[in-house]
Amino acid sequence: MVKLLLATPDRKSLSELASALEEHYDVDLTWAESGANALDIISHTAVDLVIADEKLGDMTGLEFAERLVLVNPMVNCALVSPLSAKDFHDASEGLGLMAQLPIRPGEKQAEDMLQRLKKLKGLTAGANIGSA
Repeated sequence: MVKLLLATPDRKSLSELASALEEHYDVDLTWAESGANALDIISHTAVDLVIADEKLGDMTGLEFAERLVLVNPMVNCALVSPLSAKDFHDASEGLGLMAQLPIRPGEKQAEDMLQRLKKLKGLTAGANIGSA
């Protein structure tokens, strides 16, 4: 089971992405309405991936990513951002973000994210087995 957390004050902005993600039987989807709410959930619950909207009401997505690293640097994170790829890279460098998503991400992004996450989880599981 893949545990995902969608952080946004406006569920409509991530509704197409959420619908595509919910079609997968192995996805457990949780919503957070603010950055602080998402960070609180992450501090108490295992989450494989957080997808944060560009603006979370109480902070930006980039500010959320900075705080996430302090709460749990092992949680994968993707951010919705209208920035160019270069500007996004410059702004998010060092935060360990898994991906930049377009405004109103949809089915294609959901599929890409799940495949990327499953690959990362597989690599992590293999690394853990090899180091035991």
